Amino acid sequence: MERKVLATIGEKEITNYDVESALQSLEPYQAMHFNSEQGKKQLLDDLVNQELFYMEAKENELHNDEEFKNELQRVQENMLKQYAINKVLTSISLTEEEKKAFFDANKDKFNKPETATAKHILVETEEQANDLLNKIKANEVSFEDAAAEHSTCPSKEAGGNLGSFPRGQMVPEFEEAVFNMEKGDVVGPVKTQFGYHLIKLEDLNKGGESEYEEVKNEIERTLMYQKQTEVYSKKLNDLRSKYGNMIKLND
Repeated sequence: MERKVLATIGEKEITNYDVESALQSLEPYQAMHFNSEQGKKQLLDDLVNQELFYMEAKENELHNDEEFKNELQRVQENMLKQYAINKVLTSISLTEEEKKAFFDANKDKFNKPETATAKHILVETEEQANDLLNKIKANEVSFEDAAAEHSTCPSKEAGGNLGSFPRGQMVPEFEEAVFNMEKGDVVGPVKTQFGYHLIKLEDLNKGGESEYEEVKNEIERTLMYQKQTEVYSKKLNDLRSKYGNMIKLND
């Protein structure tokens, strides 16, 4: 992006880079509002207004006010504290060998759960469920259309689609049926506490071991957190040993 001077206040230039930086500093919902030609003009006006306040503050020597100096010192101290902590935490690195070794030693923790993708039709009576099942198997109506017209579950709006779910998420009777079906099967009625279900299995994933590349980022986050915690604790212990005689806690 080419640098363009959008406004000049005295010797101060405000560029398109300044406006973009101001835009990036906003919360996402605010950035959406200002990410337009009109919005960026508002940001530019705000940057100009800030410069006007700055010019008057310098002219009135507000930087010499004791209150300002105290506030500036507090800000500087807090920034230096955070900078020192970040310097410790960002000094940590991970090797590919470390990540792979962690994966090999903890493969069971990264096992993918068995999941199913299914649709269902929920009705109040077994008779109604059987009637719909016969019509679906006779190709008089599609499973999805039958769900949209007759199901009492909110999933009817999506043709009965429940999406994907792992074992343990559905009621036992429903789950037992789903995870013993073949892809494409339609079964029922299956009685649960909610009523009678017809179930269509869209897909079944048996789960099992994950490949390293699938969980590489998760491993990196886990190891970085572990290392940062260890390094931070060690550094803190060193600091307490070094400056412990200067700490006094009042009752």
